[in-house]
Parts: sequence; structure tokens; C-alpha cells
Amino acid sequence: MSSLRIVWSLMCFLPRLVVLATLVFAVTNFAPLVVGLLMRAFFDRLSNPLGATPTIWWILVLVLAIQTGQQVVFAFGNRVSVSLEFSVAALLRRNMFERVLQFPGAKALPASPGEAVSRFRSDSSELMLTLSRTINAAVASAAALIAIGILISIDPFVTVVVFVPTSVVALLTRLVGGRIRTYRRARQGATGSVSGFLGEVFGAVQAVKVAKAEHAILQRFHQINEQRRVNAVRDSLLNQLLYALYGGTVALGTGGILLLMAAGMRSGRFSIGDFALFAEYLSLVTGLPFQIGALLAHYHQISVSYARMLELMPGSAPQDLVKAAPVYVTSAPPPLVHPVKTPADRLRLLEAHSLSFRYPGGGGVAGVHLRLPRGSFTVVTGRIGSGKTTLLRVLLGLLPRDQGEIFWNSERVVDPASFFVPPRAAYTPQVPHLFSQTMQENILLGLPEDQVDLAAAVRLAVLEPDVTVLEQGLDTMVGPRGVKLSGGQVQRTATARMFVRDAELLVFDDLSSALDVETEKRLWDDLFALQEATCLVVTHRRPALRRADHIILLRDGHVEAEGTLNELLRDSQEMRWLWHADDTH
Repeated sequence: MSSLRIVWSLMCFLPRLVVLATLVFAVTNFAPLVVGLLMRAFFDRLSNPLGATPTIWWILVLVLAIQTGQQVVFAFGNRVSVSLEFSVAALLRRNMFERVLQFPGAKALPASPGEAVSRFRSDSSELMLTLSRTINAAVASAAALIAIGILISIDPFVTVVVFVPTSVVALLTRLVGGRIRTYRRARQGATGSVSGFLGEVFGAVQAVKVAKAEHAILQRFHQINEQRRVNAVRDSLLNQLLYALYGGTVALGTGGILLLMAAGMRSGRFSIGDFALFAEYLSLVTGLPFQIGALLAHYHQISVSYARMLELMPGSAPQDLVKAAPVYVTSAPPPLVHPVKTPADRLRLLEAHSLSFRYPGGGGVAGVHLRLPRGSFTVVTGRIGSGKTTLLRVLLGLLPRDQGEIFWNSERVVDPASFFVPPRAAYTPQVPHLFSQTMQENILLGLPEDQVDLAAAVRLAVLEPDVTVLEQGLDTMVGPRGVKLSGGQVQRTATARMFVRDAELLVFDDLSSALDVETEKRLWDDLFALQEATCLVVTHRRPALRRADHIILLRDGHVEAEGTLNELLRDSQEMRWLWHADDTH
């Protein structure tokens, strides 16, 4: 998608702000045209004794009024420009974030969360300036062309003086366009590497300390930060060099115009008013090459940022990044709408046929069938690497299935990722993620407390004993990724997050791996008290296997056997091996 098409799409998204910005830039750029004509009339009248009438004072009053109005409009224009720029940034970030959420986990991230944050921050900031710069350059160019037209009526040779530098600037920018993109890509990539590295280090402080790797970490940080410095200097140096060359062409154009003016005044072709007019128009006319050169260079830079942001949106069309969507920069967003369970959400039967997925490097699942009636408790078990977690993620749409179909109450599920969400389904992964908020906020995640049964969710997750000993109860800050909690507390907090959503289908991935025997027994007892709860559980723990209505035994991504616990212990050697390998009784 070309830079001009990007600009056009953004203009169509914000027509009101674009019109306001155009009017503001028109006033600030066209006011000097009127002032120049007034000053020409003023000095011509002043230099002619017969024309020195009280009219000249009205001309001065008019000039003062225009200049004052220009400053007022300029102040208003700052607010318009800020709204325009932040609306563009909000749109870009909203569209990127929407796509990232459709690919949970790290699937949509190019390298690391830190690198993604860099693209959200730095690359979107590049594009947020594009509209205002384009509108200003277009209006300023129009004003300059009008000024040139007026000056041509006085001396046509000025056309050559103005357009030769402009042509040089355009040619120069085209010649170095590839280098501009290369340096900008290297700079943005190096910045993302630093951000990603810092994010990973902050998330693994304990591992670094245990391995005594502080010195190695600092060395690595120095290396990538030095590379970032080198790339930033190259990019900035090229930009400043281009701006200096653009400024040089402006100076040459200014000198050429002054020479023409001097020659014209000697020959009598110029009056004092003409001189005043040239002086007023000089910055407009000679600034045209700089405006064009700077805008062309900016377009090369935003093409790099645009491509980097699109990498966060796999499978999307180029125009999806700038597609129109509601953003709330100058107004309050609408209240959050929380999902309410309807009769259509009620689960009677969930079926999956021939679910298959294969990782590029090998492994996955193939040809797995599932049948989960309402109120059933189904366990998926097997050795490490047998495909248990993969099966859950394929079913829920967190991994794209290669083949297979899923049916909810005999209705085909087209997009599992958007379908298996509360209140239809809730999922607790093997390694739950907590945020640097209170325990209550981690459980609710935006749900209004007065519309859910928080106490029941805490009780079902066997969190009550832990909450009573925490210093501030549910209002205790859990720290980044829940570092202030034990592994079992993290899992049960995530489980309470699942229960509070009152979902029809509960999906657990090795929920009890960090729980002691007594806590695990109580959790399963409380869960089974919910007679209509439909559960799909990955585990090898005996309490869950004993309670299961149906067990699916995986091996190397295929179903080795399935049935009740007694049937599998009787007929499956693999199941007997797993049963005796588990030392939990």
C-alpha cells in the first residue's frame, strides 16, 4: 500500500478534523499573501506624495488585524493538530491490538513483547504526524504557487529561480530514498531489540540471579544498545544532512531572488511596494523546496513503519491497518458491555471430529475426536509431549487447525477463537498470566463486581484460606506476573477468574500441578458439586482420573485409547504405565 493511499485512507477516517486542519493551515499560509499585497499598496502609497492619504493607516490596521487573527487561528490549530495526530495513532494501535488479540500468545508477535511495544509506540508515532504534515505541505505549496504566480506577473525569471531548486530537491530525495528506508528500518529494529531485551530481563530477574548471569546480561545489553546508538546516529545524520541540503537550496533560491530584485530595482522595473511584496513572499516561495523534500523523505520513513506494523497483523490485508474504527480521543468511550448468558449459549453437546494440527518442526495432534455432553467430566492424559495442551488450544482456536470440524449443539463452529469465550467457554492455561494489579482485579478483569458472584468464585477455587492470610485480602497487589504469590495461588487465582464468568464449558490445562493433595481434592469436590458444569481437563493426577466420566489417552499426537479409568487400566498398557508412574495417591 503506497504512502499516498495510506494518507487518503486516514483522511477518509477523519474528514471533520481534516477539513478543520486544512482551514487552519489555509489561514496561516494564505494570510501572508494578503499581507504582502497590503504592504505593497502601503509602500507604494507612502512613496508617492500624492498618494499618502489616511488610507495607509487603515492598511496598517488591517495588517495588524490579520496578523492577530493569524495567531488566534494558529493557537486553535494546535488543538486541531493534536486531535488529528492522536486520533491517527489511536486508530493504528486499535487495529493492531485487535488483530493481536485474535492470535493469543506470541503467535502474532514478530520477536518479543518488547519489540511489539516498540512498534505500537514508535512506528505509530511516525504515522501519526503524516496527515498534519501532508495537509500543511499541500496548503503551503498552494500558497507558494499563488505567490509565484503573483511574482511572475512582476518578473517571470523568478520562476526559474524557484523551480530549479525544487527539482533538485525532488531528485535528491528520490536518489537517497532507498538509503532513507534502510537506515530507518535498522533504527526501528534496533530500538525494538533493546525494548524486547529489557522486557525479557525484567521478567526473568530470578533466573538471572540464580544463574549469576548479571555480568553477561549487562554485556549483552551494552552490545545491543551500542548497535541502537550507531543506527540512530546514522538515521539522524542522514536526516540532518538532507535538511541541510534542502536548506541550502532554499538559501540559493533566496539569493537568486534577491539578485533579480536588485537588478529590477536598478532598471526601474520594481517599485518599493514590489520590494516589500517580494520580501513578504520570500519565505513562502523559497520554502517550497524544503516542504517538498521533507515530505518526500517522511513518506520513505513511514513506509518502513507501516510495513513493521503490518507484521503484527498476520493474514491481514494492507488496508486493514488504516481501516475506519471508533476511537475516543476527544470524547469519553461508551460503557463496557459485558457478555450476558442467553439460552442460545447453553451447552447441550460439544463435538469435534478429526481435529488435526502439526507444528512446522514436527509434533501436534492428528485425527482426534471429542464428545462432551452437558455435565460431563472429560480428562485428556498422556505422557509429556503427547499433544494434550495442543489439543486444547486447537479446540479453542488458539492454534489454527489443519483439518477437522467442531459442533456446538449440532451447529458448526466456524471461528473457534471468537466463539469459545465467556459465557460459552472459559480456559485456564497451564501457565496462567497475572497482571500487576490486585488479586480481585486479576479475577474480575473488568467485570463489574456487583454483577458477578465473586465470593462463590473464590470459594470454588479454594482461595478463601489464602485470602484471609494476605495482608490486604483480595485487595493485595500480586506484583508482576503474580510474583508475590505461590505457584498454587497463581493457578487458583486464574481458576477463580474462570469460575466468576459462569461459563458453560470449563477447560483446565494441568490445573492441579502446583496444588497439594488436600487442596486438589477440595477443588475437585467443589467442582463436582456443580452438577451442570461441563469440564475438559488435561491432567495425569489420580483424583481427577478417578472422577472422570471419560478419559482420552494421547500418545505422539494420536488417541492411544479412550474410555473409563477401569477400562483403560484393564486394556491399555500405556495407561497402566502412566498410573504407576504417578506417585500422587
